[in-house]
Amino acid sequence: QVQLVESGGGLVQPGESLTLSCAASGSSFLANTMGWFRRTPGKQRELVARLTQGGAVTYGEYVKDRFTITKSNAKNTWILELSSVTPDDTGVYYCNSQGFASGYGVQEYWGTGTQVTVSS
Repeated sequence: QVQLVESGGGLVQPGESLTLSCAASGSSFLANTMGWFRRTPGKQRELVARLTQGGAVTYGEYVKDRFTITKSNAKNTWILELSSVTPDDTGVYYCNSQGFASGYGVQEYWGTGTQVTVSS
């Protein structure tokens, strides 16, 4: 079974930067999409950024050139770089991927989430 594990969350001050990483386990896993969602207080879970295997990138409207999603050189690992963060970016960030794994076909997978808190 494929598991997604996030790392890099924590406390950061307004205006600073933070890097989140997601690693997908499973040697046979081929990710079609690699992304991040978040749930901020009082809101439903929303797209932060998504990267396809073909290189297409989609960002949430509120990102406004502050965040960048990239694929890491490590297999099945992708990075979300957050910059110029504000308190409104506080929330739980979830790693997401849709892909193929031997024995499981194409499925969507979610990480358990990592907390990002922006506060002075």
